[in-house]
Amino acid sequence: MKPCQTLDQRDAMALAGHYRHPLVRDLAWLCLAPDLLALSETPGATCPGRPGLEELGLGDPDRLGAWLEGWEAEPGALEAALGDPRGLRLGLYHERLWQFLLARAPNTELLAHNLAIHRQGRTLGELDLLYRRRDDPRPVHLEVAIKFYLGLPEGPGPQTHQGRWVGPGCVDSLANKREHLVRHQLPMAQRPEAREALAPLLGEATGDLEQRLAIPGVLFYPWRDSLPPPREASPTHLCGLWLPWREWPTLRDTLPSGALASRLHKPHWMALPDPDQLVPLATIQPHLAAHFARPAVMPQPLALYHQGAWQRLFIVGDDWPRKLPLPPFPP
Repeated sequence: MKPCQTLDQRDAMALAGHYRHPLVRDLAWLCLAPDLLALSETPGATCPGRPGLEELGLGDPDRLGAWLEGWEAEPGALEAALGDPRGLRLGLYHERLWQFLLARAPNTELLAHNLAIHRQGRTLGELDLLYRRRDDPRPVHLEVAIKFYLGLPEGPGPQTHQGRWVGPGCVDSLANKREHLVRHQLPMAQRPEAREALAPLLGEATGDLEQRLAIPGVLFYPWRDSLPPPREASPTHLCGLWLPWREWPTLRDTLPSGALASRLHKPHWMALPDPDQLVPLATIQPHLAAHFARPAVMPQPLALYHQGAWQRLFIVGDDWPRKLPLPPFPP
């Protein structure tokens, strides 16, 4: 099984081995993780992707390392900002990490987060994040989402259709999320109600609002089938593999002797686990068997480590997907 050659293999091994605090490992992952989609390269698109390290004031590797090591040594502020992550929704955990990053990075100032937009007493939605760069006075509206999608060899449209990439719970797809972010979340900032809400924060700078979109995550490709990346996929997106439970013994038996694994638990799906959490496959097998003996179970994410390389993996029930989210239809 050939691992995807992505950020996980190049950088996260060092991060996971160096930083022991799980919040710091996830913060480090967020600093380096690429977007799933490269919308700025789509004809007609005007929204750049995630803030880069240079924009955050962390472009120098030594400076980034020192900044992360500072939170590793004194994690109190990070822990207070994120709260107890146990039981926290992955999306909310991800948003809080962005809030902390923009508030504490050397070159950014967090102005507001989860800014509610109202019309006649009804909430139209929220603007995720509003920040300003210390070397640029223009305010920035940033929408964020973290997603883990599994690609279907058969599904709606051509092989590159974003509707073929569905979440583990089968409640959304890459097509749906892309449409919601681009056609609803980002345009909301241009509504008169949004400008009214932004005026107390930005004053006359409201008209200079820049917009950005960050959507990190992982795309999981089917183990046995060939599938190209979805349309607009970033060339550097993180990737893994998925397979049904009935095929796990076959894959497991192809792994070299000494392969290790760790089950991942929400919300810590971002950074690869601490190497101390890895166990032999024989140790993890009873837990997997008990999990998939139950009906209608959720897919199980794993991190595998063998021959010096990491591999992300999703094992799904043999009846997965039990339903498919419909792709958005053009207006």
